[in-house]
Amino acid sequence: MRWFVRGDIDGFFGLAIDNLVQILLIDALCRIVLGFDTALIYGHVLPGVVISLLVGNLFYAWQARELAMITHRKDICALPYGINTVSLIAHVFLIMLPARNEALVHGATNELAARIAWQAGLVACLGCGLIEFIGAFFAQYLRRITPRAALLSTLAGIALGFIAMAFLFRTFARPIIGLSTLGIVLMTYFGGVRFKWGLPGGLVAVAVGTLIAWIMGISPPKEMVPDMPRFYAPLPVIGDVLNGLRADYFWKYFSIILPMGLFNLIGSLQNIESAEAAGDAYPVKSSLAVNGIGSMAAAAFGSCFPTTIYIGHPAWKAMGARFGYSILNSVFFTVVCLFGLLSGIVYAIPLDAGMAIVLYIGIVITAQAFQATPREHAPAVVIGLLPGIAAWGTFMAKQALQAAGYGSKEGPTFSANLVPAFQQLDNWIDGAFALSEGFIFTSMILAAATVAIVERKFRTAAAWCFSAALLSAIGLIHSYRYTPSDTAMNLFHPAWEWAAGYALMGAFLLLAPFVTVRGERH
Repeated sequence: MRWFVRGDIDGFFGLAIDNLVQILLIDALCRIVLGFDTALIYGHVLPGVVISLLVGNLFYAWQARELAMITHRKDICALPYGINTVSLIAHVFLIMLPARNEALVHGATNELAARIAWQAGLVACLGCGLIEFIGAFFAQYLRRITPRAALLSTLAGIALGFIAMAFLFRTFARPIIGLSTLGIVLMTYFGGVRFKWGLPGGLVAVAVGTLIAWIMGISPPKEMVPDMPRFYAPLPVIGDVLNGLRADYFWKYFSIILPMGLFNLIGSLQNIESAEAAGDAYPVKSSLAVNGIGSMAAAAFGSCFPTTIYIGHPAWKAMGARFGYSILNSVFFTVVCLFGLLSGIVYAIPLDAGMAIVLYIGIVITAQAFQATPREHAPAVVIGLLPGIAAWGTFMAKQALQAAGYGSKEGPTFSANLVPAFQQLDNWIDGAFALSEGFIFTSMILAAATVAIVERKFRTAAAWCFSAALLSAIGLIHSYRYTPSDTAMNLFHPAWEWAAGYALMGAFLLLAPFVTVRGERH
């Protein structure tokens, strides 16, 4: 079994760009929003990211090669792995920024407030890793009782909204780069053709996009001058983690840490399901456990951002990637992050050059939700898509409000006063706020209940509804509160209306065998 094949180059470009987006986002948010200086970002955060990426990428490459050896197959593709975008955003805005602001209110300097925010993020990352690791020993049971349509449609909703739509907007915002590279990607990956001389389609797309960006003056950014390379050794930061634990950040932000840990666990489980649907069956327990270990290793070496098994395995497999692309990914980011080369990469290669590849991944994941499930379960897939799309739409609405000044020092704050103004336009934003909280659970439950209804297993469908009622009563779904600049999950504050609605839905389903007769499907 060869460690590297030609398709690994395509897979590497796709996965590296996906990870690069996260690292660029980390750099921008830590610097601009949290006030981290270069020493903290380059000396601790990025080396911690490297350790977490090495843990996962090297393990999943080895795991894929072992599966290939056991099954005597040469088409096995390693699980993609990296930093979770949703967790990244949640940790910055719901944990680290509040911790920083609170420190500033109590008289801390900007430098001390940044360090306090960092320590709070380390505790949150460690907590998420523990939840992922412990959950690995119970996730297989959840997988057995959950229909494939529920798992894949939830994943597809995230892919369609947060990946495909986001990069589609970017594609049409810069159409000369976006559409030309999209044409190359669609031609090579969906059209089933190859460039002469063995050039990978992903490499051609990135090269063409970079060339156009330089010709149009989009790259390099005029205000950016690359830093001189220097070596940043990854060093343990156990003292800062302990300081964060002593400051009680774990319990203070538990309402964020628990749902984000569960979100990562279930998301990774769904991606393992996605890989099996594409033909590569990996053991759930060890795959999820290493994911949790990667997040804990990140915290131990300075990164505040949990890792996850990535969305997109079928796309990498279709590109021809096997296990070498994971190794290339880990080597690339080790060099980039430990030698301070990130600013130089941004200077040379714009993200726009690779956005068509990421858009392709979102398309493939959404298509798989329909292709890998029974045809009669298609309504369940559609229902499972809706909460993810709604969560993305809610995110866009919040960003629009923030762009209009809501949540700023001079502007109005987020509050219930927003609701009547939206309702006058027949926009039920309060329903969107509720649906976006815990949407991954809502999506999975509604899709699973619909599968059971399609199969006329009404007691099973009722059980899923009652589980949604319980989660609503706990506050894990649909419960939210207003913050000055956003809405946030309100864990352990029951969402009674939604709990009652799900309970009634379950009761009607239990009564269905007694008040209905079998008829034709519509």
